[in-house]
Amino acid sequence: MIEIWHNPRCSKSRAAFNYLKDNDIEYKLKEYLKEPPTVEELKDILKKLNLKPSQLVRKKEAIFKELNLKESSEEELIEAMVKNPKLIERPIVINGNKAVVARPLELIKDIL
Repeated sequence: MIEIWHNPRCSKSRAAFNYLKDNDIEYKLKEYLKEPPTVEELKDILKKLNLKPSQLVRKKEAIFKELNLKESSEEELIEAMVKNPKLIERPIVINGNKAVVARPLELIKDIL
């Protein structure tokens, strides 16, 4: 089953969510701001995305600057994203061992 890490306030996340609904794709919704991932879950997602934490963190978020994360290690970024899930790039769509950050939306097709 497809899982989407969703932020309903984000237009890109809403577009991915609507794509799944409009195409009758069965999904499980995870509002990751309400249910932050554990360190293990985030590491698993990073593996599926084939990304480093520094590639998944939202560097333009105010909290990124407030916490002075620019020079942080990859492990420190993971900890920061778990404690501050707003730092996680969105939306993340997962299908088994594959995942994408659905920006652009068409990337979802790559994992179906």
